[in-house]
Amino acid sequence: MATIFWAGDSTVQYNDILTFPQTGIGQVMNLFLKPEVRVENHAKNGRSTKSFIDESRLTPIYDKITAGDFLFIQFGHNDEKKNDPQRYTDPYSDYMVNLEKFVNAARNKGAWPVFITPLERRCFIDEEHLDIGEHTDYVAAMKQTAENLNVPLIDLYSMSRAEMRKAGAEKTKEWYMHLPAGVYPSHMDGLTDNTHLKYMGAVVYAGCIARGLKELGGIYSDLLVAWE
Repeated sequence: MATIFWAGDSTVQYNDILTFPQTGIGQVMNLFLKPEVRVENHAKNGRSTKSFIDESRLTPIYDKITAGDFLFIQFGHNDEKKNDPQRYTDPYSDYMVNLEKFVNAARNKGAWPVFITPLERRCFIDEEHLDIGEHTDYVAAMKQTAENLNVPLIDLYSMSRAEMRKAGAEKTKEWYMHLPAGVYPSHMDGLTDNTHLKYMGAVVYAGCIARGLKELGGIYSDLLVAWE
């Protein structure tokens, strides 16, 4: 059965005890996959499409990915950092060009690329309503690239906003890294972090991706265990 290779940032990456309880979506995706489907998670904290490529992190994926595998491509959080030239990309030029490089890497090896729009930050303005959001240009650019290149896309950005709106501000603190002081050795002073996920949040958003795969059907839904 296929391997899912995953290129992305801290919302996806594998975490160990040093950052516990932070959990990336890629850590828990196997809950929704058939036992024979592997996930090889290359996502790394702080990376954008630019820095991921510049640091040659696409190279080991290209070396190992084979025909019938999948490349999940999920970036945006760090591409938008205008004050950091090592990571920033303009959404409608560099970002789109870089996304195409990931697509070409997969297709050159006979693998299937899948775009996943960036996860929304926890951005409530009151108990029920979300701010306009920070990733809109990158979401639009990824959707345009998907259309240009005929790449399937899962709109995690919109799905995560819908899940947060449904759950409400207080409940979603359980999903993101809102930590009390004195509990976790990695964050003894406590933490209020509306970007990175705890286990429950990672499961919620991995479920969104699973629903997206199910909606795509065919080879994509074949990756999943029977659920819902």
